[in-house]
Amino acid sequence: MSRTSNQANGDLLREFLSIADLLEEPRLAQLYAYLARDGEATTQELIEALDLPQGTAYSYVDRLVDAGVIQVVSETPPRRYAAREIELTVTTADGEREYTITPALIDAVGRRETDADIDTYIDRHGIAGLATALTYTVERERGEMSHRLMARDLDISPLAAEIILQALRPIVHEHFDIETTGGSLADIDGVDTDFDDA
Repeated sequence: MSRTSNQANGDLLREFLSIADLLEEPRLAQLYAYLARDGEATTQELIEALDLPQGTAYSYVDRLVDAGVIQVVSETPPRRYAAREIELTVTTADGEREYTITPALIDAVGRRETDADIDTYIDRHGIAGLATALTYTVERERGEMSHRLMARDLDISPLAAEIILQALRPIVHEHFDIETTGGSLADIDGVDTDFDDA
């Protein structure tokens, strides 16, 4: 194996481990998601927007730059940073499911500290389960899926399906171009958002 391919494999492994860090550390995920959503920012802007201690913010920015998931876009002080696009498909340990790690998924993980519904869902179903729920949320917002169909497909209660769909809804609207196809399956399926019959 050549030195070049070893270096490429090392870079790929480093990037994968960095993405794993984003999925394990909600505050780190919040910083990445902020840049992915809102574009460029300085460290000071990140401190103010995310209410981070100064030392933590500088440490996180350095880690993410070293990892290659954010980049310096302006060297002129104060430096400005932007998120690099992430799209990585992984297979679960049991080999039964594949899911894609995207900025939207990282954003959802970043919200687990402030959203008890997302936190509970990750505790019960893991990151792979959250990625699946995110896919269903996109379909739901496009009128192609109802909470009852999701519940049946994933073998969870209709209430649990509706709760995670509602929690992920703002994330989906921030990261995806949602155009509904007319009547929603939620309307057809008799869904109400008050959870009366969930």
